[in-house]
Amino acid sequence: MKDNLTVTIDGWPDGKLMPETFAFCKMAMIDEGRVALSRNRNPGVQWSAGPAETRSYAIICHDPDVPSKPDNVNKEGMTVPADLPRVDFFHWVLVDIPANRFEILGGEDSNRVTTGGKPLGKTEYGVRGLNNFTDWFAGDPDMKGDYAGYDGPCSPWNDEIVHRYIFTVYALDVPSLGLDGKFGGPEALKGMEGHILAKGEWLGLYTTNPSVSVE
Repeated sequence: MKDNLTVTIDGWPDGKLMPETFAFCKMAMIDEGRVALSRNRNPGVQWSAGPAETRSYAIICHDPDVPSKPDNVNKEGMTVPADLPRVDFFHWVLVDIPANRFEILGGEDSNRVTTGGKPLGKTEYGVRGLNNFTDWFAGDPDMKGDYAGYDGPCSPWNDEIVHRYIFTVYALDVPSLGLDGKFGGPEALKGMEGHILAKGEWLGLYTTNPSVSVE
């Protein structure tokens, strides 16, 4: 991979706090359950053109700071310790974006919380894969479903650390990764192996813990 893409998100400065409008949930008063649903609007993402060989683009947003064990998550009188090992949580999986497209508009892939999730598969701007809210809500009869495309941050309200949200745009040398059915972030990344010509990133920070400072 010889080239880098220039990725821009207008909603916040690179490496700074993401506004609540892009989140799945936001802070709330204790008597309201600590968190409340937020706007869940996907940010507008723009990128520079990839190399001449580019045949498609893909967007992956992941949070590498999700607790590896749920024991203390969102439990009164407890915190999720900063030294707990962390794992990836995918928030946006969008592949097969046409090569002549250099932007996903704000709100184009998500403009609200959709109970039960948004549908998988082809759209005019790419092919949606599953995000990890599919797994998170699997045991919740009111929320379970296949969550595809963008669903924003909803970090634990008692986590001791600020979560990072890494938006990565990839330029690929194939028009399609050939993924269908219930694929997610790991399958998309696996499918990209050997096909990445260039990539670029934009970082956002988010927390629903009022006692944690965001620099």
